[in-house]
Formats: sequence, structure tokens, C-alpha cells
Amino acid sequence: MLERQDILERLDVSILWGHYEIRVLRFHLTSFPAGRIVDFHNHAEFELHFIPRGKGKVILGDEMHPLSEGMLYLTGPGLVHYQEADSQEAMDELCLHVDIIEHPREGVDPWEAAESEETIEKLRTLPLAPVHDYHRAMNCFLEAYEACDRKLIGYYTSIKQQVISILLKTVRAYDIGGNRAEAPVRDMSVYRYDYAIQYMEANHPSAVTLENVAEKLHISSRQLQRIFYQVQPEMPFSRVLEDIRLRAVCRNLEESHVSIEQIALASGFTNANYLHAVFRKRLGMTPSAFRKMKQPNQK
Repeated sequence: MLERQDILERLDVSILWGHYEIRVLRFHLTSFPAGRIVDFHNHAEFELHFIPRGKGKVILGDEMHPLSEGMLYLTGPGLVHYQEADSQEAMDELCLHVDIIEHPREGVDPWEAAESEETIEKLRTLPLAPVHDYHRAMNCFLEAYEACDRKLIGYYTSIKQQVISILLKTVRAYDIGGNRAEAPVRDMSVYRYDYAIQYMEANHPSAVTLENVAEKLHISSRQLQRIFYQVQPEMPFSRVLEDIRLRAVCRNLEESHVSIEQIALASGFTNANYLHAVFRKRLGMTPSAFRKMKQPNQK
């Protein structure tokens, strides 16, 4: 990064995350020669500071703290701070300046909204002290720089993702635990049922069985039977499969002119006679009568 220190901040990067917009104002590497002092100052935005090399000190509020390789700290809007490189050793600092603005939106994933809210609230209340970069947020700078410098496929999207990762990993570095909401989990019965239906619909022309659908789900056929009973007690596996095949038959009868024998085979029935028996029992008419009703002009 030493050759092109400002390559990342040339990009106009804005990220929508939950109900916030994160505008990247600066994204760069700063090098402090030995003994360099940056006197007391403040910013209107959040600035995340990472020390990849060297040592020095920072004053945050009224407290002085030593800085060394592998540390990070945050300065929020309006926080007065002072920086100084060691008198004998230069210090590098990776800096990310972001403006965080509330941006309510419709249809935001509620889990994303909750996580962004929690992260940004923590950014606003982090302790005024450096910590070690326990979760390697600094690596995100290097990945973003490499993606941009080499113009890798999707590099703009990658950089936006790295900005979110930097915020998250910064917060995690200060986090000392506490209760966490559980991530949203699937109702596995409903999930497996839906997946089974999708598989049956996609493969109904072939020899679909309870056993091979269960195998695709990595469960036993008995478990799959129970799932069908739990989700729709009146619709066992065989009835659902029959319905799927009958719907396919009806579409073909309504839209095509191919023979009923061909339709039967293409829809998973063993032959036209079996289809005729099932169709008449379930719909109260023959496949031919259904076709004439749907295609009255067909001869």
C-alpha cells in the first residue's frame, strides 16, 4: 500500500446496511515519521485507526494510551484526540473515515436491521482506549486494497463488504461477551417438506419414491413420512406426488396436442390406462373429455 496510499479513497463508496447508509469519506494509509505529532483535533465522522507497523501513543479525551503494532482504536464524531509516533520508530496507521446516517427502508431483512443497529450502537459507545485487533480487521484493509489495485472481478462489491467487516470486527475486538440473540433458524420440518415438494415437482416424470426423496434430504423414509403428516395430515407423500403429476397432465392436455399415452409417460404415469383410472377417479372425467372441455375447437 505504500506506493498508492490513497487508491481506496478515490472510490465513491456508499453502503446500505439495515436502516443505515455508511458513506466512506477516507480509506487510506498514513505514515508517521519517528517523533511526528498530530496535535489535538477532532472529526465530524467516525474514524477507525489500525496500527500495522511501529509504535507511538494516542490521547483520547483526557487519557494517554500507548500504541503498538496490531492495535486499533476508534474516534467518534467530535472526540478530541492527539497522536504521536515514537521518538525512535516510525508508525503506520490504516484509517477508515465513515459517516453513518440513518436511512429507513422498506423490506429490509429484520436480522440484518437488528445486527446493523447493534453494531452501530456499540460503535457510538466503545471505550476510549485502544485494544488489540483480535479479529484481524486490518486484513480487511489489505484485501480491499488488493481487490482495487488488481481490479479483481467484483472489486467494488468486495470493498463494500470489507467496510462492513471492518466495522463488525472492530466492535468484536472490544466485545467482552454478554447475551446474544440467536440467529434465525429454520423450522426443519417445513424446510424439509418444501424441499421435498420442490424435488418432486422437478423430477415427477421419473420414478420418484419416498425413499429417494428421503435420501436427498439425508433422512430416513420414516422421518419423511412423519414430516408430511405433520405439515399436511390429510396429504401423504403418495397423494402429493399424484397431485403434482395430475397438474402436469392437465397443463399438457390444455396446452398441447400430443397423445394421452405420451402425456401419461411424460408426467410419471406408467401408461395411459393407469392415468385414465386415476384421472377419472380424481376429476370425475376422462383425460379426453378434459381436453375437449379446455380445447373445444380441437378435432
